[in-house]
Amino acid sequence: MDKRLNHFGSIESSHEYVSLLVQAIDEAAAEVEENMRASLPDGGGRRLEALQLVAYTLKRLREHIATSRRLLNNLRTLRNLVLAEHAVPPPPAALPPEPEPPATEFEIYR
Repeated sequence: MDKRLNHFGSIESSHEYVSLLVQAIDEAAAEVEENMRASLPDGGGRRLEALQLVAYTLKRLREHIATSRRLLNNLRTLRNLVLAEHAVPPPPAALPPEPEPPATEFEIYR
């Protein structure tokens, strides 16, 4: 698959994509709110009820997408912690004991 078309190639790109979805949902919700205000002088009726249902559904969708964004952020943090553990150099191996110095003449005749 072409890398440019793969929005989920990494946690970071998925997080960015989900953030863009939240922005698009916010824009759509603002537009629906505007349409709802425009429908009020007419009495609203079925159109207003439909717009209220759309607003409710967009709110729920935004909550779900925001939760997904937080989960992706948690995954990114956990991945960084795991990778940091693997990057820690192992403790130095125990050094071999130093060889004893050669005996002096005095120690030999003792």
